Order: sequence, then C-alpha cells, then structure tokens
Amino acid sequence: MTRKLLILDVALAAVVVYAGFQLRHEWLAAQARDAATLDRPQPRPAAPPHYTSPPIPPAVMAAGYNDIAQKFLLDRSRNPTVVLEVPPPPPPKPMPPLPVYRGMMNLDGVSAIMSVSANAPQQEIRPGEMIGPFKLVEVGEREITLEWDGKAIHKTMDELSDHGGAASESQNRPAVQDRAARTVVPVAPPPPVAKTPIGPGQDTGRGNRVCDNNDSYPNGAVVDGYRKIISPTPFGPQCRWDPVR
Repeated sequence: MTRKLLILDVALAAVVVYAGFQLRHEWLAAQARDAATLDRPQPRPAAPPHYTSPPIPPAVMAAGYNDIAQKFLLDRSRNPTVVLEVPPPPPPKPMPPLPVYRGMMNLDGVSAIMSVSANAPQQEIRPGEMIGPFKLVEVGEREITLEWDGKAIHKTMDELSDHGGAASESQNRPAVQDRAARTVVPVAPPPPVAKTPIGPGQDTGRGNRVCDNNDSYPNGAVVDGYRKIISPTPFGPQCRWDPVR
C-alpha cells in the first residue's frame, strides 16, 4: 500500500514539473511575440485624397417650372396662362345742356353774357368762372371754349345762341298737332306775373349774386348785406347784387 502511494506521488510530481515547463515555454514564446511586435517599425499613414468641392447648383428660377406646369396631370386645362377678364368701361357720362350765349363785352376784359338755360337770368361770365356745371375757358371772336368733366368743348356763338329754339320746335312738331293748333281759337295771353320782393339770388362765385326777373326791389336797394345794381349794357339792362362794403 505504501509503495503504491509513493509511485502515485512521484507520477503527480512529474506531471506538475512537466506542466511547469510547458507553461514557462508558452510564457517565453508570448514575450518573444510581444517584443517582435513592438519592435517592428509602424507604417506611415497614407496622405488623404485631394478634396474637390461639388459644383454650385444654379439659382431656382420660376421659368424652370414651366415644363412641370404644362404637364401637370391634376389640372384640367394644363395651361398655366391665367386669362384676366377686363370689365368693359363704364358708359360715358351724359353731358348736361349747354348754357345759352347772349352776347359779349370787352370793357375791362373780355366777358360773355350767358345764362344757364333759355329762361334763366343773364350773367356776366369771365374766363375761368363757372356757368352752371360748365367752366368758361376762352371767348374768341366766333367761338367759345367751355370745360366740363375735364373735357374741352368748342362751340360757335351761333350754336350756343337761342335764336333757333322756337323754329326747331315748330319743325319737329307733328303735322296733326299743327292742324289742331290752327283750328284752336286763339286765347288771350296770360296776365303778367306780379313782381315780389325776392332779394339776392344764387351766388355767382365772384362774391356777387344774380337777380331774379320777378324781383320788385328797386335799383340801389340793400337786402341781406347786398346792394341791387342795374347797369345798362349794349344788350339791355344787367342786374346783379353786390356785397355792401
């Protein structure tokens, strides 16, 4: 029994010695590999490749999308052109009746004797003043220039006179009315309208006022701060109300 244990101990000791030699051999081999690796010269890093910047993209232009708009599948017409409907211009403003020319004066400057209508009182109008909705621009020898709504109106004095009003009405009257008028017994003219104290009329824009034909105030009367002045002219007496100063 003792002999077997001795042999076993010797065998175990031999195994331990052999394992020690093997472990030392492996350790020495590892040390040699580490030394060979550390002592080997390191390779130099390669130079980086040359950098080339990419080309700059062109600027975005609206014309570059024209082809997309022409071939847009969701558009019914596939036409990007927008048709603008321009409304028709408004009809021209109707011009009011022209004033009636009565005559012309050249005392302290050229002026025209005019009235707004055939039955309106006469007024002395100088260039630059208003006669109703019209502005007197120039008084020539045979032609008068008016301005209305920014437009110049050139008319001869005969065109603005009222001498042909009665003749034109009689020419345009139907023949049946003419025959009926000839069969009617003529009646007496109506009595003259009684004049009443009316006073100053519409402002002429020059500081004075017009006179009413049915005004009964005498020449020189003062009413509401205005004095009635009747002055003779080659075309008959002219009446106006001047402010009392």
